[in-house]
Amino acid sequence: METLESIWLQIRGMQLSDYLDIILVAFLIYKLLPLFRSTGTVRIAWVVGVIIVMGWLTDVLKLHTLHYLFSQVLTIGLLALVVLFQPELRRMIDHLSNVKLHQFLGTAKPQEEMITVIAQTVRACEVMSKERVGALIVFARDNRLDEYFKTGTMIEGRVSEQLIRNIFFPKAALHDGAMIIRDGMVTAAACVLPLSETKRLSLDLGTRHRAAVGMSEVSDAVVVVVSEETGAISVAVGGVLKRHLETETLERLLRNELCTEEDTKQENQVFKTAQALFEKLRNKDKGGNQNEK
Repeated sequence: METLESIWLQIRGMQLSDYLDIILVAFLIYKLLPLFRSTGTVRIAWVVGVIIVMGWLTDVLKLHTLHYLFSQVLTIGLLALVVLFQPELRRMIDHLSNVKLHQFLGTAKPQEEMITVIAQTVRACEVMSKERVGALIVFARDNRLDEYFKTGTMIEGRVSEQLIRNIFFPKAALHDGAMIIRDGMVTAAACVLPLSETKRLSLDLGTRHRAAVGMSEVSDAVVVVVSEETGAISVAVGGVLKRHLETETLERLLRNELCTEEDTKQENQVFKTAQALFEKLRNKDKGGNQNEK
């Protein structure tokens, strides 16, 4: 009971700046959480979390030797983490350095042109599936994927069915590799992607499918694959490969993953709630000042 009274007293004593502080911290956490989508980042966070928890437990249980060892790991172990997880840390730094300000603040408008980009991609995949033309298409999202552009050829072209089919035409110079679409543009082609090492994939899957899953494991990208052998269309998201998709299913899946209208609605709702809270607090302060007079 005393605890509840103490919490209530603290809430009553909070100023407008305290509410603003809480809202800003919550907003920052909401925006930084996508950084932990990739499996590499999760591994880093998991290792650091385990070390911190073990250090705390050994201190509570008075296990002095173990506590000393864990405290030393926390002191000098950061260097080891940098060495062990250098690729993952590099990807995190590249992502942070390439995030645009309007994306971080959530002020970007929903990309209406993405509907057209998806439609053109689906048409191209439908034709390539019928003609048994292999394709590997990466849709970049929050992770900008700059490091993979260096392995291919920069294009910066408008997405169209004809462009996609020309790039993956078997005798074309850029057909062997992945095409990356970012910000509604074909940014690069013939890019080399990391191969997945998971043993969950079927043995009949080739390099394209393993590259698609590998890219979806190390980033938040959505990767579309057209099999050269069977013409089957697949999509890799978050390390999971969805196979043998119909064109209608492919279009619906891409819209769900790439169109941000729902996210924008949620963010607008957060801002409206915060604005209503500020108005209520401002009116309360005005009422208190009038009573004092």
